[in-house]
Amino acid sequence: MAPQHGPRRARIAFSDSAAKQLENLTSEAEIHALDRALVVVSVDPDVGEPIPGDTAGPQLREYADEVERVRLLYWVTALRTVVVVAYLEV
Repeated sequence: MAPQHGPRRARIAFSDSAAKQLENLTSEAEIHALDRALVVVSVDPDVGEPIPGDTAGPQLREYADEVERVRLLYWVTALRTVVVVAYLEV
């Protein structure tokens, strides 16, 4: 019998502005906080709240992790790739 795998995680990609933000992360605590938020979003891309706005473009979503005090702004592609637009500390 073939082993059963859990649900497939979404692939994570970063916009240019989010990639620049990542370059500025220096502490291990910041990296850990971001990693934790990315895992949550990759497991369930619909976990974030939709951000009201124009329906012509992709639907932006916001995920806030109150424990790690971070917030991700992202959108999900048709192929379920999560594109992170910004990483913010709150």
